[in-house]
Amino acid sequence: MSLALITCVGVALDAVLGEPRRAHPLVAFGRLAGRLEQRFNPAGGGWRSHGVTAWCLAVLPLTLLTWLLVHLTSLGWAVEILALYFALGLRSLYEHAQPVARALRLGDLALARERVGWMVSRNTAELDATGVARAGTESVLENGSDAVFAALFWFVVAGAPGVVLYRLSNTLDAMWGYRNERFERFGWAAAKIDDVLNYIPARLVALTYALLGRTALAMRCWRRQAPLWDSPNAGPVMAAGAGSLGVSLGGAAEYHGEVHERPQLGEGPPPRARDIERAMNRVIAGVGLWLLCLIVWEVLGA
Repeated sequence: MSLALITCVGVALDAVLGEPRRAHPLVAFGRLAGRLEQRFNPAGGGWRSHGVTAWCLAVLPLTLLTWLLVHLTSLGWAVEILALYFALGLRSLYEHAQPVARALRLGDLALARERVGWMVSRNTAELDATGVARAGTESVLENGSDAVFAALFWFVVAGAPGVVLYRLSNTLDAMWGYRNERFERFGWAAAKIDDVLNYIPARLVALTYALLGRTALAMRCWRRQAPLWDSPNAGPVMAAGAGSLGVSLGGAAEYHGEVHERPQLGEGPPPRARDIERAMNRVIAGVGLWLLCLIVWEVLGA
């Protein structure tokens, strides 16, 4: 099967089925990661070398196993499709974002706060409607990059082993990549490796968001505002995404009891419920654009 066809089938499976409700491989991987962290980072005492060792033990054997299944079995194409399906989070992102927008439209702020709390790590209990819309829009733009586009990128570049390597690394960053006393040293490797793996995809995503909206504004926001953001990859994605939508993101947000004053991203009015949906539409349209480019590239190269 061609790469374009396998990719389209994997995306279609995610769109139709969504994440498995039971026995998701990433859930089992999360348990493995938890045990490794207990072993190599007891009471937050692990060093960077312990984090590197734990990362290698968690990620490399499963990546190698995937490579063996693809190249040494007759059902390698099926392994490719399933690997991409399990790695993608497009429908899951939609299923998390849409209830937030719906609750805001209905004026149910309590429900909107609860549902957006499933998407972000900040404190959502005291957010007003604008704060909920801002959190939801930011989450869609950033997670569209991490959970959708970067997975597609690494699948196209390196097949099933590439997407498995990326998705497991991204999961470890979400579990270990915190800048706090417990993970400052142990989680360093997970955070840095995820930054490296997302560097090129994030900039392709920023360009995609820009092309699908207010292009000139998105490019200007990317150039001027992204360097001010803490994350080297989230900055370009969210700055270009905010500019594409013509809204202002960033600002104060409370994380784990501490208020962080974040730089402004984008330009325009604060987001509303419809902007969560517009951001989701950008992600969906971007996936379609990437698939079209892959098909054209494959046809022209045939």
